[in-house]
Amino acid sequence: MVSRGTALMRPGQSWDRMRASFVWPDPKQFNIAEVCCDRWAREEPERLALRHVRGDDSRRDYSFGRLAGLSRQFANVLAARGVGQGDRVAVLLPQTPEALLTHFAAYRLGAVAVPLFTLFGEDGLRFRLGDSGAKALVTDAANLPKVDAVQQDLPDLEAVFSIDGAGAGCDGFWQALKQARDVCPMARTGPDTPAFLSYTSGTTGAPKGALHGHRVLLGHMPGVELAHGFLGQPGDCLWTPSDWAWMGGLTNVLLPGLFLGVPVVVHRMARFDPERAVALIRSTGVRNTFFPPTALQLMRQADIGRIDGLRSVTSAGEALGAGLLEWGERVFGLTVNEFYGQTECNVVLGNCSQVMPVRPGSAGRAVPGHEVAILSPEGEVLPPGETGEIAVRRPDPTMFLGYWRQPDRTAEKFSGEWLRTGDEGLVDPDGYFHFQARIDDVITSSGYRIGPGEIEDCLTGHPEVAMAAVVGVADPIRTEVVKAFVVTRSGTGSDALRDELILRVRTRISPHVAPRFLDFVAELPVTATGKIQRKVLRETGRT
Repeated sequence: MVSRGTALMRPGQSWDRMRASFVWPDPKQFNIAEVCCDRWAREEPERLALRHVRGDDSRRDYSFGRLAGLSRQFANVLAARGVGQGDRVAVLLPQTPEALLTHFAAYRLGAVAVPLFTLFGEDGLRFRLGDSGAKALVTDAANLPKVDAVQQDLPDLEAVFSIDGAGAGCDGFWQALKQARDVCPMARTGPDTPAFLSYTSGTTGAPKGALHGHRVLLGHMPGVELAHGFLGQPGDCLWTPSDWAWMGGLTNVLLPGLFLGVPVVVHRMARFDPERAVALIRSTGVRNTFFPPTALQLMRQADIGRIDGLRSVTSAGEALGAGLLEWGERVFGLTVNEFYGQTECNVVLGNCSQVMPVRPGSAGRAVPGHEVAILSPEGEVLPPGETGEIAVRRPDPTMFLGYWRQPDRTAEKFSGEWLRTGDEGLVDPDGYFHFQARIDDVITSSGYRIGPGEIEDCLTGHPEVAMAAVVGVADPIRTEVVKAFVVTRSGTGSDALRDELILRVRTRISPHVAPRFLDFVAELPVTATGKIQRKVLRETGRT
């Protein structure tokens, strides 16, 4: 039975009452590995933490006690290779137990985990590994060729481990771990001690590393608990198809679940399969899920039929709309609870259908503990009904510490005490927030936030390309897809060049950011100061 002493929220109160009475915990010491692993390992070492379902449907369970011992061993492996307080440890893995063990091992040492998406190509990895100055990397055989191709450009990267065994230029993860002692003291970290570095795409320039302290886990708990109808009830079991390299998998599901002692199902799904997802839920006893909106759309298209047994279904990343909410009620027998946030400051708005009505098209109300408002361009708080920018007041435990080594860009994110999200919306008289549009040019596709800058740089690196601009165009399943406009040096294009450019982005950055459409144009619309008018391209580029 889950100890309710770990939960931050209690049932039995109205939303307003929960907000009025909420007080954040204020620990002097706080470490994610301690509260998500060792605490449970001491109290209930045999308690189920992870249920790993492999591709062949075989299973392996991991107790909290086992996770604690294995992560201590790998922490000693990293320490023997020179990893210490503040050093960065990259995790280039899909959903696997080894990914979690690497996170915990890094946190034990006071090091900083750098989660990386396995679809990143050589250019995407080269930048993130180089910018973070990662000292160690854990990956698998499938991703080693990309690492090998860029390793010569990464002087800080001193140790590479593969979970599939040793090879040229890398050590075997399990071989090294089994030779290490399982005694390792927990680093004395505070809430503001850096824990992980999550890269997010912006509209201009290279991706930015959002640095989060250990406190970020506490900051997520109220919104995650409420979205799941007070997560931590007896029998609760979590799963998401979202990759743990993103906040949606790591901080919306994995870490909050373990914090509450709720077992998490681990399953590598290279491509989302609605029928496979349903079978997994039924066979493993999953009761609580987080689905990106695109996954729900695909399940709806697949006509999966009724799914009984779920206690909560949550979603975030894009507005669901009334149609998808109604479908969810028919299929799941419950209301999908949406919430809202971004890499820099996540899960600050949310819903809990057990406490208050869910309004279609709304991301919900300000979660207890978080102050959210609509700001004017001048930074003034606007009254209900007026459109402005969604903003979050600092200090807030879910808020990032800053962009990695970019104090100027960190400062640009704030207006006084308010963090500006870059999203336009309004709040109604009852406190429900409604997202309307993005102020910046970030593309939202299948739940991923994609910045045009990195794609444009990749395209203009081709010798035939003089200029390039990237925008998002509407798509019924993915919300938006990437479309590129290219000016060639010769003034002409071809189908062969189009295919070559799309493949260039797929292989150098990642398939998930590759343009679905690419048009050759004679010129790009620009302002008087030379800035590309992406709004004009979005209007003219609808497909």
